[in-house]
Amino acid sequence: MAPNITLEQWRTLISIVEAGGYAQAAETMYKSQSAITYAVQKIESMLGVKVFEIQGRKAILTPTGQMLYRRALALVNEANELEQAAHALSAGWEANINLAAEILLPPHLLLSCMQKFGIESPHTRIELIESVIGGTSEALLKGEADIAISPQLPPGFLGNLLIRIKIIAVAHADHPLHHLGHTLTYKDLRAYRHLVVRDSGKNRGQRPAIVDVDQRWTVSQIATSIQAVSMGYGFAWLPEAHIKQELEAGLLKPLPLLEGGTREVPLYLVIANPDFAGPGIRRLAEIIKSSVEERYSNKID
Repeated sequence: MAPNITLEQWRTLISIVEAGGYAQAAETMYKSQSAITYAVQKIESMLGVKVFEIQGRKAILTPTGQMLYRRALALVNEANELEQAAHALSAGWEANINLAAEILLPPHLLLSCMQKFGIESPHTRIELIESVIGGTSEALLKGEADIAISPQLPPGFLGNLLIRIKIIAVAHADHPLHHLGHTLTYKDLRAYRHLVVRDSGKNRGQRPAIVDVDQRWTVSQIATSIQAVSMGYGFAWLPEAHIKQELEAGLLKPLPLLEGGTREVPLYLVIANPDFAGPGIRRLAEIIKSSVEERYSNKID
């Protein structure tokens, strides 16, 4: 017959390690020290192993104990996730959903998706994390996002291609770059100011620049970049959907670059933990997918 060690006993083992000893674990778990000792003795006797060695006043994990501690952490975390998912399902749709979205996705489209979801589930709160490049992946890795719209798939996550966003190099219609009288190369850009939106991820300094220039302004919001370019303060690569009005009005014009004037950035729809996703998370993801397909079907593979 297989050993029947309870989750509470595994939690006790974890508490001893994290609290730093039997007495500290007893205080943390509001139990007597004898109850803490008994739980460890039960694990050791049922498995026929030694979990801790007492060195002075400290309980030190044996090599076997270190392995059990790691596996116990995974087991208890999974049990907690299961309990949370069961609670969410029993209570109906989730009370809160965290959505991390790359700013390249047009905000009017994202807001309309949130509105559709809000009509169906008015009491579910949505926290929108507007992120740039690495920031979306970080939100997933840190467990801060239930759903993500990301240009990257971080390790351990799966996602479906949602859309390819067209990015174009633009400047104000009266900017000197439009009056050089020839097709531009990156060398022509070096004498002018490049406007960049800052990566919201912690490794933002490691991202290589699109073009090497002497003058650069880095801003935090894409709206600020659009405003600066519209005022003639520099050039930038901007998502076409965000500057549609400026292009149609002739305020901004695409730069006549020999190459690199347009790019496409894929955005993936990711459910952070599909095994434990509640009905609200799944429904919001479905609304986002169908809304994007309806509006940008010609841009999705």
